[in-house]
Amino acid sequence: MRTLLKSRNLLLLLALCAVPCIMPAASSAQIGVGISIHVGPPALPVYTQPPCPQEGFLWTPGYWAYGPNGYYWVPGVWVAPPRAGLLWTPGYWGFAGGLYGWHAGYWGEHVGFYGGINYGWGYGGVGFVGGRWEGGHFLYNTAVVRVNTTVIRNVYVDRTVVNNVNVNVHTSFNGEGGVMARPSADEQRWSNEQHFERTQNQIANQERFQNDRSAWASENHGQPQTVAMNRVNGRQFNQQGRIAQGVHSGELTPGETQHLENREANIHNEVHNDREANGGKLTQQERQQVNHQQNKASKAIYRDKHNDKTDSHPHGDK
Repeated sequence: MRTLLKSRNLLLLLALCAVPCIMPAASSAQIGVGISIHVGPPALPVYTQPPCPQEGFLWTPGYWAYGPNGYYWVPGVWVAPPRAGLLWTPGYWGFAGGLYGWHAGYWGEHVGFYGGINYGWGYGGVGFVGGRWEGGHFLYNTAVVRVNTTVIRNVYVDRTVVNNVNVNVHTSFNGEGGVMARPSADEQRWSNEQHFERTQNQIANQERFQNDRSAWASENHGQPQTVAMNRVNGRQFNQQGRIAQGVHSGELTPGETQHLENREANIHNEVHNDREANGGKLTQQERQQVNHQQNKASKAIYRDKHNDKTDSHPHGDK
């Protein structure tokens, strides 16, 4: 009987995990709880946001998802919305009745309730202050989000909305023991608007990291190797995020950090110069060269983070 119950529970978990992939493209109400488990997600890791690589892309914060191997980190990434005028409401974990349930994110005309979780980069717990749509074009608030100004001109600066631009380690769920927040009247009203499921790129991003051991909390102990990307399947920015994580954890000394930062800056400047010379694009040969340089930089980051040189943790016991 115990074996039968375990098999039924496994089938139920697999069925619930598959729900987001089979839901229709549009929904008239907020997508509900997908899975419920007894163990809460780790704290959100520290990371630096990559610059937006293309006009019209919107930032989707990183989050802890749950799969057959437990929690795994899905990196924050810039993606294209289903259509102009839509904004992303991040998903969040909520604790209730002794269980942690996942409330899936969605696209809509307004940013709704996402558990009061401070995902950073415009998502401070309520609403979104990283930009707005005007006349079919998205304007980026560079006081809050980072953009590649060599390719994106639709920017403005509004520092009045800035609370904390950098993402700090903080609680990743709503409810007892976590963030105690409830939806406002507006957020409740917006929950009845037409919503759109995540895009295929977003689904692919999650599926990729479900199978990446370095993303599993059981392997990385809450410090994933890849925390943010400039685009799905992109890697240009990944190195910078890994450096930031190494500084925060104390695995990189100031000297190592400076050396790695200079290396990344040289690659960035080379890409910038090549784009300017080619009308904003890179040739296939230039892309291969950049990839080769990033491969070497990636190995250098790994080597410096795993040698015997370390600093005391710069953030105390956090």
